[in-house]
Amino acid sequence: MNNEYKQVIVVRVDLGMSKGKIAVQVAHAAVTAAFKAYRCRREWFDKWLNSGQKKVVVKVSSEEELIRVANEAEKHRLPYAIIRDAGLTELPPNTLTAVAIGPAPATLIDKITGNMKLL
Repeated sequence: MNNEYKQVIVVRVDLGMSKGKIAVQVAHAAVTAAFKAYRCRREWFDKWLNSGQKKVVVKVSSEEELIRVANEAEKHRLPYAIIRDAGLTELPPNTLTAVAIGPAPATLIDKITGNMKLL
């Protein structure tokens, strides 16, 4: 399975976002991180795109946990995107809501998110 590529999106559940709001934040994170991978790790992006674009969504319970995930992704030199809400609907402006990691090799992402619970 070391040739598997995926993207993992980590969402804060402590904010009480509606299902629709969560869906939008996940979409923002997924698209933004995919564009970063396209620019800086094109081979990973292409392999992910051509293998079904696997995505997994997991949850954290605090801003601190979300920041830790982003920091780990940066430390491991993985493409990632951290999302700050604009504050137009349910949340105050600049609320951190989600982080997407990848697309990247699953084995690398799992070092960061492998023990997290699915959303």
